Amino acid sequence: MSTAAWKLRLRAHLAPLRPRRWALWAALMVLLLVAQTLLVALTVNYESTRSQETTDAVATDAAVEVKRELMRSTQSLQSLLWREPGQPDWRDGATAQLRKRRALLRVERRDPKLRIVFSADTPFDARPFTQLGREGLEVDTLVACAAALHASAPMFSRTYFIPMAAGQGVEVLDVCIPLQNAGQDDGYLVGTFALTHLLEGAMQEGTRQQHELSFVEADGTRLARAGAARGAGTYVAERVVDLPGVALQLRADSAAGRPSLIPNLATALVLGLSLALFGVVLVLARDVRRRAVAERALAEALAFRKAMEDSLVTGLRARDLEGGITYVNPAFCAMVGFSADELKQPVPPYWPPEWVAEYTERQRSRHGGQTQASREGFETVFMRKNGERFPVMIYEAPLVDGQGQQTGWMSAVLDVSAQRRVEEISRQQQERLQATARLATVGEMASLLSHELNQPLAAIASYASGSLNLMDAPDDQTPAQLRQALDRIAEQAERAGRIIKSVHDFVRRREHQREALSAQTLFESVMPLVRLQARKSGTRIEVDLPERAPKVLCDRTMLEQVLLNLTRNAIQAMEADTPLPDRVLTLRAQQTHERWVTFSIIDRGPGIPGDVAQRLFTPFFTTRREGMGLGLSLCRTVIEQHGGALDFAPATPGPGTVFRFTLPAVKRAEAEAGDAAAYSRIAP
Repeated sequence: MSTAAWKLRLRAHLAPLRPRRWALWAALMVLLLVAQTLLVALTVNYESTRSQETTDAVATDAAVEVKRELMRSTQSLQSLLWREPGQPDWRDGATAQLRKRRALLRVERRDPKLRIVFSADTPFDARPFTQLGREGLEVDTLVACAAALHASAPMFSRTYFIPMAAGQGVEVLDVCIPLQNAGQDDGYLVGTFALTHLLEGAMQEGTRQQHELSFVEADGTRLARAGAARGAGTYVAERVVDLPGVALQLRADSAAGRPSLIPNLATALVLGLSLALFGVVLVLARDVRRRAVAERALAEALAFRKAMEDSLVTGLRARDLEGGITYVNPAFCAMVGFSADELKQPVPPYWPPEWVAEYTERQRSRHGGQTQASREGFETVFMRKNGERFPVMIYEAPLVDGQGQQTGWMSAVLDVSAQRRVEEISRQQQERLQATARLATVGEMASLLSHELNQPLAAIASYASGSLNLMDAPDDQTPAQLRQALDRIAEQAERAGRIIKSVHDFVRRREHQREALSAQTLFESVMPLVRLQARKSGTRIEVDLPERAPKVLCDRTMLEQVLLNLTRNAIQAMEADTPLPDRVLTLRAQQTHERWVTFSIIDRGPGIPGDVAQRLFTPFFTTRREGMGLGLSLCRTVIEQHGGALDFAPATPGPGTVFRFTLPAVKRAEAEAGDAAAYSRIAP
């Protein structure tokens, strides 16, 4: 074979290998480039991370040092509390504290009424409160002293600005230390600290040239700063200095900017080349190892997921786009009583037969073409294998495969039958409690009923006795007089019947349903029972309604109980100390908002003491010996169930108290055209 022929044959043999070789070289170059880039990025990131960690450490150390300095200063100032104010030893002690602690600008001794008795100023800086008197800058100090007296411990005030000469100023905060002698308030010791000096004292020599420390507000406004360098804003760390009564936000800002790329480039290139060459040798072994690790991790992940799903008490159900079940966990099978194989049917066996058509249509409309996640749960009814129906809450989301395509739906199913039973028991207990409160109300009104019924019964007895006498002595006028007496007997019997019926309706009414009622209707429904108590105490009743009484959406039974409780409390509040001519109970209803109607029950009593006002709505708390302490608590519960609010305030003009509550208003367009006109009258 000639040399030319051998060369042609060798060239033909090597031709297929050249593209593969170039591909390997290209892969190697790409790998080297990627490795170098990553190493450079990691190096730069490392430098940035180290700078940030340094700034974090500076901020932490400074915050700890500031808090430690303030606590030490507070402890030192407490030694002045035991010295007699105004004596030379007190002034010497205060001066020593000011010389020892540069951040302390002023020490004040105040009497129990927070008036300054003696004070001392720092000898290092200009005296504070010269441009603006201390009286105009002591609001935060007074607040801190009030908190310190309440807590019997030192309290710090909020920071505030003291103007100085030449347009300068300093941001400070105060510490107020209460002094008690034999359990009595004996005055206060107030120390004023400069934030700038606190920061300077917290900085170490090594960080002064590299970092800037500052106190900032929540919106980033700088209050005070320290440090020779200005922060670049690249590496910033913030810490909270938590003090009794106030929290200061301390910021550390490094003067260094982003690390430069050039100083680290040579090292990154050398490391990148070395690692890339070594990586090419190990690429095959690493690939095999990665495959084995991935397979093992996948098997562990599958086992972990199965164990997790098997341990859940929440039922999990996966369905395809047609609604067929593809997966259920053991909790779902235990919930419905069917096995996984029994559930794989065209119509799920846990659907109640009477609702199969409705569920099928709902599934078609819910799943047909829907691709977005449905995060809102919906409640429905399932059937167990034994035929028992039970409520469930279902949360459903799309089931997406590895290519991002929706393949079905994943549902989380919660059995809420136990919750519904608890809610039903709670509702029944609430109804029993309300019925008990109504019976207790009627029991309290028993004496009033006896007084009211005695009058018509006595009148009936008198007319009946007179009728008998007329029958024994007949004359021409006897029939007319007998008719008149019988008419009076009927009137008094009807009056007694109305009294008994009003109480009977109040006790026996149990239905709970929302209906649109006018404020006038609500007032008139409780007026017979309110008048019973009002007549006994000589209270007049005023009803104040607008020309067109507003309508509310409410439960009539519950609202009548609220009105009766509030009016009874108002009448009882005026029985002891209010003169008889001033005993006026006002019932008022106003449309204060498009959506709300405000009801007001106003008395002219002595008002509610502060200690009673704090516990007024607490269940079983009462100021009356015969009371149960449930009235106002039930009133607030009823109003809140209607979406409103119940509160109270002093009556204006006083004296007296006004209880207000809001109810949802019925839109004026929905109100009946024939509402009765509102009225304003005085009832006996």
